[in-house]
Amino acid sequence: QVQLVESGGGLVQPGGSLRLSCAASGSIFSIYAMGWYRQAPGKQRELVARIVGGGSTGVAVSVRGRFTISRDNAKNAVYLQMNSLKPEDTAVYYCNTGPAIAKYWGQGTQVTVSS
Repeated sequence: QVQLVESGGGLVQPGGSLRLSCAASGSIFSIYAMGWYRQAPGKQRELVARIVGGGSTGVAVSVRGRFTISRDNAKNAVYLQMNSLKPEDTAVYYCNTGPAIAKYWGQGTQVTVSS
């Protein structure tokens, strides 16, 4: 049974930084690409960043140059470094495989960017 647990969210001022972590139980990392997703109030969940097993990454245009995804296969962990945060980055952030598998959605971690 795979579980994904997100952490690292919080309240930050515009221009600030946060680093999100996703810890996974189960041996999915060596098999799947992983992604960070977010869902803002009243909006659909969207893919923010994705990383494949070999380390190649991709990020959404809206966060390009500000967000960086990374993974540590030995620790079964994936990270999202978020810099230069904007109010529009406010959302619940989730990790999942990329593409997402419905049964792997966790609780997410809230990121609020506000002065």
